[in-house]
Amino acid sequence: MSLNIVVLAKQVPDTRNVGKDAMKADGTINRAVLPAIFNPEDLNALEQALKIKEENPGTRVTLLTMGPPRAAEIVREGLFRGADDGIVLSDRAFAGADTLATSYALSAAIRKLGNVDLIIGGRQAIDGDTAQVGPQIAEKLGLPQVTYAEDILSTKDGKVTVKRRIESGVETVKCPMPCVITVNGSAEPCRPRNAKNIQKYKYAALPSEVAADEAKKEFIAKRPYLSIMEWNAQTVDADLSQCGLAGSPTKVKGIENVVFTAKEARNVGNNDAELEDLIKELIVNHTIG
Repeated sequence: MSLNIVVLAKQVPDTRNVGKDAMKADGTINRAVLPAIFNPEDLNALEQALKIKEENPGTRVTLLTMGPPRAAEIVREGLFRGADDGIVLSDRAFAGADTLATSYALSAAIRKLGNVDLIIGGRQAIDGDTAQVGPQIAEKLGLPQVTYAEDILSTKDGKVTVKRRIESGVETVKCPMPCVITVNGSAEPCRPRNAKNIQKYKYAALPSEVAADEAKKEFIAKRPYLSIMEWNAQTVDADLSQCGLAGSPTKVKGIENVVFTAKEARNVGNNDAELEDLIKELIVNHTIG
């Protein structure tokens, strides 16, 4: 059974490398000093989609991301790993969106695509940690949802069987398709880039990325599979009052910067005697052991 699968993906700042300059004075993330990466749990979601594709010939996997044109890098990463195509939802009208406005824009894009069997995304993004966008999309599209998925076991007879990892243990559920599934970070990690796919898609680009380069435009025009779709608010018939800041009821009441500093510092020499003394001291005061 062939399926049309949309994988929700987000380009996020790498919060593993947060330093003193990672936040601006107004409390917003200083994205300029943090490298942008593929949201980790969205990679887990992509792997689940690619496994389904392998098991169901004819299945098509489309990456959908919202952000500025540089978010096309996320689509290229997906193509390198086995996705078939991608869409970047990019418009100044989407800027400043909270989860409600983000889910509205993404659901509008999914409606525009039409004929989608599965919508799979990561449980949450590391820059917000809300875990709200997937469930909100399901509500806006009127679809059933399965959250905290660890493994998509099968897609048969119009139903998907999913193993969920929840606080109280593990459960297996069946859900009718189409539906929305959000995937945990405990799911199988995404496969690495495929060398053949890198060679095939390394020049894939958005129209806006090659707008000023006639040679690249002509090159991509002869190879339509290299053209990444670039949609805006008008493309998806979005109501601007529900997009971006205008459609975001979330307000920040206050921001506090917390800086952790060590009360004491102790240097231990690179020798067995000093290390043994330190371990004994930590055991005596019950820090360890």
